[in-house]
Amino acid sequence: MRIGFGYDVHAFAEGRELWLGGVKIDYPLGLQGHSDADVLIHAVCDALLGAANMRDIGYHFPDSSPQFKNIDSKILLRETMQLLRNAGYELGNMDATVIAEQPKLSPYIPQMQKTLAETMQVPETDVSIKATTSEKMGFVGRKEGIAVCAVALIINKQRSF
Repeated sequence: MRIGFGYDVHAFAEGRELWLGGVKIDYPLGLQGHSDADVLIHAVCDALLGAANMRDIGYHFPDSSPQFKNIDSKILLRETMQLLRNAGYELGNMDATVIAEQPKLSPYIPQMQKTLAETMQVPETDVSIKATTSEKMGFVGRKEGIAVCAVALIINKQRSF
């Protein structure tokens, strides 16, 4: 078994849709980024890749590549899972915390869990998502953007113990 940690932040931007965990959130601002800027999926990808010692999301899906411009981050997560499975790993579980003052995310969490589980082809019980604030401190507290921390446990299916 191996664990990995992922962290990502994106600033709010006008004129963009807000996507978190593959779910469109009703909010007047989106997040700035090369892709759809789904900060939750990006942190999960980094946790998965880190657990497998496969570098990070920027290495596999660089923001300098036109191929990934405005891409749906669920595609990146699907490809990340394929990289892991090709290396003999399977997800044990993942846990993520979204840090945002606004919008309130509690009503969206069940759909995010369902969407991530379907995208990764794992049971919903293996996907945990929580939301919190930063108690009005820092860039998140000033409502300038969103941060996400994620951890993932992966299991090497090719190794016998």
